[in-house]
Amino acid sequence: MKSGIAAAFAFAIAAASAAGVAQAQTRVTLKSATAGSSYYLMMVQLGEALKTASSGELSPTIEESQGSVQNVKEAARRPGNFVFTTPPGLVRDAREGKAPFAGETGHDALRALFPIPGITMHWVVRADAGVASLSDLAGKDFIPGGRGTAGQRLTAAALTALGLEGKVRLVDTELGSAPAAVRNRQVAGYGTASTHPSPQVQELAATTAIRLIGLSPEELEKVRAIDPSSAPVTIARGTYPGVDQDVRTLSVPVAAYATTRMDEATAYAITRAYWTQREAMARQNPWWGGVTHEMLAAVAGPLHPGALRYYAEARIAVPEGLR
Repeated sequence: MKSGIAAAFAFAIAAASAAGVAQAQTRVTLKSATAGSSYYLMMVQLGEALKTASSGELSPTIEESQGSVQNVKEAARRPGNFVFTTPPGLVRDAREGKAPFAGETGHDALRALFPIPGITMHWVVRADAGVASLSDLAGKDFIPGGRGTAGQRLTAAALTALGLEGKVRLVDTELGSAPAAVRNRQVAGYGTASTHPSPQVQELAATTAIRLIGLSPEELEKVRAIDPSSAPVTIARGTYPGVDQDVRTLSVPVAAYATTRMDEATAYAITRAYWTQREAMARQNPWWGGVTHEMLAAVAGPLHPGALRYYAEARIAVPEGLR
């Protein structure tokens, strides 16, 4: 009888201890892009980093997204510890009520955490499509990017800047189906905004001869006049199979954001985990290696108070506009 009571007592203590551990965990939702994309893989890796740095106190869940526009729209109404990625330009547009956020509310609650690897615009076409420039896409079928993504936005800006609006037959489809559409000759090519090298483009290039469309210096300036958040970047030759020359294209900064509904302690823990694990993440995927503290200058603020607390503690300079 006594042994039974002792066993029951021990079980109760173990159960209470387990409950305490469960209660100590802080659930965090991470949302970035479609499954299989480089940004989805980043969120998977970031989730592991959060668990490692917090000894399991942060419990991340990765959600698939159709792109940055969806992330910003959803953040305005999501409760709790919601972390999402987006180019800072979209945050500015949302706060100012510009398309596609006209008439929406709640975007004043968005708060920045930290910069992540920026996106590089890839305009990918079949090598035999007869396309050497964006102008050559006139009259051809082309997927501008996934719905609501930064790629779709940059493609639209480029076509407008170069006088091609309405001249290219744009195909509205999910980004995940684009490589197959190129491979099966349903379209001449597609646009995707991703870090480089892009796993999706690498996979396509391994089975199908491709070409990356670049921009001349004059074309770059025209596009940047429409989208000032973009900047020139070069995809080095050899980055993808069969692409044997440097390709000058556009890049856009990207950052991780939360909202005022996340408490200060959680934002601090996430920001600290990110920066303290960045080098370890870079050893697994080199795209993290290019992230520096100076990239905070391209982030649309203000920063979350928890993130500010970490930067002050780590003596990392923060631009005044982010406070």
